[in-house]
Amino acid sequence: MASLAKTLQRLLPPSKELPPILKTRPGNLYEVLSRSPNIVGREIHQIRWSGKNIVNSYWRVTRAQFKCNGEHGKAWGQLYWRGKLVTTGRDERIRGSLKYKWADGRSTATGSTPKP
Repeated sequence: MASLAKTLQRLLPPSKELPPILKTRPGNLYEVLSRSPNIVGREIHQIRWSGKNIVNSYWRVTRAQFKCNGEHGKAWGQLYWRGKLVTTGRDERIRGSLKYKWADGRSTATGSTPKP
């Protein structure tokens, strides 16, 4: 997918940006989620958690609604903090979705590689 994004970027005029689905860098929650057709069950974390050495923390997404080409919307899920489920009962709305940068997977300690 990265090669497709680079090819499209060369073809588009400089004033045009790639749609969020083709960007490969971390972004807000909705940009990262909208890159894949499978949203339910995805694990996603805030990048700052890794910088603070908070490991194995993530949101498991249960549903999402997108607006504005996948740059805004609403998302719900279950929070796992340091490997333990924190959310009880119903799904919670995921907060900080536009305020922080997000990435796929679970948080890892800075400089370490994720475990399979």
